[in-house]
Parts: sequence; structure tokens; C-alpha cells
Amino acid sequence: MSDTKTLKVEKTEAEWRSQLTPEQYRITRQHGTERAFSSPDFELGKKGTYHCVCCGKALYSSDTKFNSGTGWPSFTQPISPEAVDEHRDTSYGMTRVEIRCADCDAHLGHVFPDGPAPTGLRYCMNGVALTFEPAEA
Repeated sequence: MSDTKTLKVEKTEAEWRSQLTPEQYRITRQHGTERAFSSPDFELGKKGTYHCVCCGKALYSSDTKFNSGTGWPSFTQPISPEAVDEHRDTSYGMTRVEIRCADCDAHLGHVFPDGPAPTGLRYCMNGVALTFEPAEA
């Protein structure tokens, strides 16, 4: 049986800074948040896959994207349970569940228990933490 677990992507801060825009770096490496309704690829209806901007890992399918009304791209679930990791976040005087890329620990956003069926979850992501790959026609 082969081990499908991937190795963690590890880079120096200088390497991340040279690869990412200042906004991508602030959000993914420093746990920032983009302004609501400012995300690239925010519109619904585009078919494809959303990947981590830092390492390229496939994270979310457009089939699970929905309009949450919050101003951030929202999904009902990741592309697979192994795609993301959950971390307890107690910043800003509240307790939330932070979502990070499982391969490179990039901060992506948070998950909340107020989403639609079938999961009841809302994976509220920073759009600049994601890249979009359109589905082939």
C-alpha cells in the first residue's frame, strides 16, 4: 500500500515574499483578511477548481460554492477532507475555526456552522488565498 500523504511545503519567509503579492503574503502567511466583496473570482456560475495560491493544492470545487451574502467566497466543503486543516483561532476576542492549506499551512479563512445543506457548514475563504482553474469544456 502506498502512502498518499504529501510532504509539507516549507519555504523561508523571503521565498514566500518573492512568490506572493504583498496582499497574498499578508493574508496567507500572516493570517490576514481581505476586505469583504473584494475577492477575485467571487462570482458564482464559473465551473472549475480553486487551488491554494501558495502551493497549488486543489482545495474547493465550484460545485460546492454558494452565495453566503458575507462578501467572501463560501463553500459547503473542501474538495477532500485531507485538503485543509482546522486550527482553533482565539484572535480578536472570539473563538473560531481557522482553515489552512494542509500542504503549506497557508491561512485561507474560517469555517462556520451556518451553511446550507448538505453539510451545514460555511467555509468562508479569502479569495486572494485561492487561484481558479476553469473546468475544461
